[in-house]
Amino acid sequence: MKKIAIVGFGRFGKTLFRLMKDDFSVVIVKRSNPQDIAKAEVIFYCVPISSFESVIKTHKKFFREDHLLIDTLSVKVHPAGVLERHLKGKRTQAILTHPMFGPDSSKDGFAGLPIIMDQFKSDDKNFVFWKNFFAKKGLKVVEMSAVEHDHLSADTLGVSQFLGRLLQEFEFKSTPIDSLGTKRLLQVMDQACNDTWQLFSDLQSFNPFTKKMRIRFGRAYDKIYNKLLPKRINKNFLVFGIQGGKGSFNEEAIMFYAKKNNIKKLKIKYLFTSEKVLKNLHDGNIDLGLFAIQNAVGGVVEESTHAMARYKFKIADEFQILIRHFLMKRKDVDFKDIDTVMAHSQNLRQCKNNLTKKYPNLKQASGQGDLLDTAKSAAALADGKLRKNIAILGPKRLAAMFDFDIVAEDLQDSSNNLTEFFLVSR
Repeated sequence: MKKIAIVGFGRFGKTLFRLMKDDFSVVIVKRSNPQDIAKAEVIFYCVPISSFESVIKTHKKFFREDHLLIDTLSVKVHPAGVLERHLKGKRTQAILTHPMFGPDSSKDGFAGLPIIMDQFKSDDKNFVFWKNFFAKKGLKVVEMSAVEHDHLSADTLGVSQFLGRLLQEFEFKSTPIDSLGTKRLLQVMDQACNDTWQLFSDLQSFNPFTKKMRIRFGRAYDKIYNKLLPKRINKNFLVFGIQGGKGSFNEEAIMFYAKKNNIKKLKIKYLFTSEKVLKNLHDGNIDLGLFAIQNAVGGVVEESTHAMARYKFKIADEFQILIRHFLMKRKDVDFKDIDTVMAHSQNLRQCKNNLTKKYPNLKQASGQGDLLDTAKSAAALADGKLRKNIAILGPKRLAAMFDFDIVAEDLQDSSNNLTEFFLVSR
């Protein structure tokens, strides 16, 4: 009777013990006693994928020429590489396996369950012995190279495990009207989530093909998602969502673009922030989005770069317009009582030197949320939602819209104050 050792006595280690206990003398090797592998002829490794190399490093000083190592990891290229490195110059043999079952799927027996085998560094005698043993236990033996295994596994086990975790994150639950397909998806989720997060993470990280699978999965999701959205919100006009409010530089930019491209039938949604523009584009609420990306003086528009990091989109066009800044206040407030100038942070950067020189006593401030938009702040000031002793720095049109007094004009530090805008689509 061969003596075998099982290293790693977790859920799968216990499953393997059930398979082996009637045919072999089994030694359970604890982490604290690695030398116990010397008591066996064959060593089965049922350790986490991410721990495999450190375990082999610890055990290698106990390996003998008559030892046969059999890994049971769910990936194969990684353990092959580990064993290649640490068995170099040794005559210790090794077989790569992937038992395609676990404690849940084997609870009623092992008949018909698949096991992948790669002869790897074993002689014919050892390989045939274990191949025949697994077959006698009712397992379906499939011979396959490590590379072929991982390539196929990424698109099978990798997908099902990934989908199961997605369904869990989605909080997918049973209902009184579950279809057969729904019940199967619930089974996929339950089976995937019965395994530890470490196993899932290791499967996704140590298989060299799963990263490409996830990228393809994401692209497929985007493609289907976008197919369900209308190509046009309204067939009679284009719907633009813009970063600013009514009277903003963004409105100036979209009107410039529409005139230049002879677009006469359009509707503008005033979304105030780049984040809302890209979210509405993603959600299918607008046809095209517009936001400022950078200014010749103020540099990159930070709120736009932060929003762009969170969404996928295409740049349909990019163009520049010349920006002029005007300082304005409510008519019922004397300018000597003004203590703050409020605008988008970009406006303040574009006028930094002139504001410091001409109005050193004015505190500079930007709003939060939608009030980050200068036009929105101007509307709030006119409606009494901001303190009266605030001045607005922005487009001239705001003064006419809200009956403000213009205190100063052309406060931009550069006469060539160009701002670049992105027009984006899904």
